[in-house]
Amino acid sequence: MFKALLLQQQDKQTIASIEQLDDSQLPAGDVTVAVKYSSLNYKDGLAITGKGKIVRQWPMVPGIDFAGQVLESTDARYKAGDEVVLTGWGVGEGHWGGMAEKARVSADWLVPLTTGLTTLQAMQIGTAGLTAMLCVMALEEAGITPEQGDIVVTGASGGVGSVAVSLLAAKGYRVIAATGREANRELLLQLGAKEVITRDELLTPIRALDKQVWAGAVDTVGSSVLAKILSQMNYGGAVAACGLAGGFDLPATVMPFILRNVRLQGVDSVMCPFARRQLAWQQLAQLLPASFYDQACEEIILEEAPEAAAKIMDGQITGRVVIKI
Repeated sequence: MFKALLLQQQDKQTIASIEQLDDSQLPAGDVTVAVKYSSLNYKDGLAITGKGKIVRQWPMVPGIDFAGQVLESTDARYKAGDEVVLTGWGVGEGHWGGMAEKARVSADWLVPLTTGLTTLQAMQIGTAGLTAMLCVMALEEAGITPEQGDIVVTGASGGVGSVAVSLLAAKGYRVIAATGREANRELLLQLGAKEVITRDELLTPIRALDKQVWAGAVDTVGSSVLAKILSQMNYGGAVAACGLAGGFDLPATVMPFILRNVRLQGVDSVMCPFARRQLAWQQLAQLLPASFYDQACEEIILEEAPEAAAKIMDGQITGRVVIKI
C-alpha cells in the first residue's frame, strides 16, 4: 500500500483526495521509485484544480516531477538504491506522477541524481529550474554574453523566472526582473536581479520596432509581453521563450527578426533528450548558490497540495514549492 493524491472526475468536476492505493494499481514501467519529494508547478495547478485540460486519463496521480530512490528495476541502467530524478514526459498528465509515495515509470524518463544535489534540492529546482537552465543554455548558444547588455526575465516571481534570475546572475549577466507582484521586489534583488520592473511596463502599446533595450530575454509569459520584448531587442539579440501564462498568441511582426537579426528560441523541457537534461542538471548543481534554496523555496506536505494548487492558479505562489512525500 502507498499514499497518493488521486484526481478523479465526477460530473465533469475534478475531485482531489488523499487515498491509500495498492501496488497493483501502479501503471506499467521498468522502474519503481520510492518518491521522497515532488514539486508544485503551474501544470500541476491546472490538473489539480481542473482549470486546464491537463489530465488525459482518469484517475490520475498528479505531479510532473519527482526525486527519490529506486526500489525495483528491470532495466540494467538502474538498480535498487539509486537516487533518480524525473521531469516531464507526460508524467502527471497521461501517466501517474510524483505526488505519491511510489511511482512506476519508464527507465528512459529518469536521470541519475547529479553529484552535489540532494533529492530535496533536486525538487527545489524541479521542472521549473530545469526549464530555466535550458533557457540560459539557449541564450549562451545564441552567442549572448554578459558584456552585450541587460537580460530581462519575465514572470520573474514564478518558478522558472526566479531560478532564471539566480542562474543568469551567477553567470555574470545583468538581470532585469519583470514581475506583476511588487511585493517580491526585495526577494528578486536578493536572487541577483540588478533592477525590478513592473509587468505593466511591458504592456504598453507594441510597435513593430521599439527602442533597443535588451541583449537577451527569458520569457515565461508569451502573448503581448513577448511581442513587446521582441520589439525592444538589441541587434543580434535572442529570446528564450518557455511559457504562455499570458496567452499563446503572439501579436508581433517579423520586423525584429529581419531588420535586427533577432532570434526567438523555443525551449521545451518535457521531451528534452537525456544528454541535454544531464548537462543542464550538472550546471544547476554547480551554479545555484546555497542561498537560493533558502530564499526562493517553500516546503509543504502532500495533504497541503490542493490548497497550494489553488494559490498557484491565483498567482499567490512565489518561487518554488516542494512537496515532501
